[in-house]
Formats: sequence, C-alpha cells, structure tokens
Amino acid sequence: MAKYLLLKHYRGAPAAANDVPMEQWTPEEISAHVRYMNDFAARLENTGEFVDSQALAPGGMWVRYDGVGRPPVTDGPFAETKDVIAGWMVIDVDSEERAVELAGELSAAPGAGGKPIYEWLEVRPFLTATSTTTDCAFK
Repeated sequence: MAKYLLLKHYRGAPAAANDVPMEQWTPEEISAHVRYMNDFAARLENTGEFVDSQALAPGGMWVRYDGVGRPPVTDGPFAETKDVIAGWMVIDVDSEERAVELAGELSAAPGAGGKPIYEWLEVRPFLTATSTTTDCAFK
C-alpha cells in the first residue's frame, strides 16, 4: 500500500469544466457537493483505502521561530496556499493507477447546477522511508 495526497484547489490548477466558484453556488448545490465527498470517503473507508480528508478555511498565516519570545506572525507574503488549496484527501492504495482512478472519480463531484465539476486534482505520493535523497526536493 502507498499513501497519496489528493489536493483540491480553489485556483492555480487548469480550469475545471464547471468552473463556477463555490461562493456562487446555492445552498443545495453546496450540500450535494459535500454529500458526494462524504459518500466517496465512506466508500473508501469500507475498502480500507481512506486515511483522512479535510476542507480548509480561507484564513492562514506564516509563523517562524525568531529567537526567544513570541514568534513573528504575518499574513503574507504567502505562496498563496490559503487562496489555492481548498482541502485534501489522503488515501492508502495498492498502486499509482488506483490513486489516479480515485482522483478521477473525486473530480466528478457536483458543482453549480448539479453538474460535475471535473476539476483537476493534484495527486502526490507520500515520501517513503525507502526513497533516496535524490527523490527529495529538500536536500
């Protein structure tokens, strides 16, 4: 089994087929979308492939250690993740092909007008202990 992160984006990915922003959806459309996501997660719980999923609030901040005392906190400049990443799902699957298959299903969640979004999802494998430092972006 291998873990993959499925990232949902507000923007930054190629445009979805049904590209109406969620803030313009009706309450019923939002409910249908959330229900689809919950049903999808429940199905993966039953197969043992679900690990976790979370939607993110729009706020956020940068924090770093800056010596003794309160760490400095700022609202930017960001890599714009608070405006880009809407949420994620972590799955634990047998293959990359299965991760891609599930991401494809997840991209069909309903949006405006009840039509599938067909959004682009970012699929990222977790770095494993067997990976080498050449696989790692932070050498």
